[in-house]
Amino acid sequence: MLPTENRLRRREDFAAAVRRGRRAGRPLLVVHLRSRTDPHASGGEVPPVRAGFVVSKAVGNAVVRNRVKRRLRHLLRHRLFQLPPGSLVVVRAQPGAAEADHVELARDLDAALRKLLKGSPSSAASGDSPQNPGREPGGRAQ
Repeated sequence: MLPTENRLRRREDFAAAVRRGRRAGRPLLVVHLRSRTDPHASGGEVPPVRAGFVVSKAVGNAVVRNRVKRRLRHLLRHRLFQLPPGSLVVVRAQPGAAEADHVELARDLDAALRKLLKGSPSSAASGDSPQNPGREPGGRAQ
């Protein structure tokens, strides 16, 4: 269970994370992250990371959907410390998440979070791009 201060509840917050945040897709889930934005935080305190989950009927019946949500909540609860304060996170389960076990969900969640945190604007500006723009794909200089 996620603590109350870490729950994403308002429709506007879900929409902000999905529409204005960054996205990382994996076979079992899609993670949307909007970093360091909490419109409800007061000026002096550090806002908590807030997370929400979207599990549609395409995943399965109500029992299956609730099981997937419980697993995702449990996994994300232990990863909240990795995210910047004030972040909004939405985890959307894909239909394959119903048959996935705990380890597979954890692997996809970790990979998505790693991609989102690695590709932040601060690391892109520092020149950590994976490709050298002065080279052709075969490794020869242009």
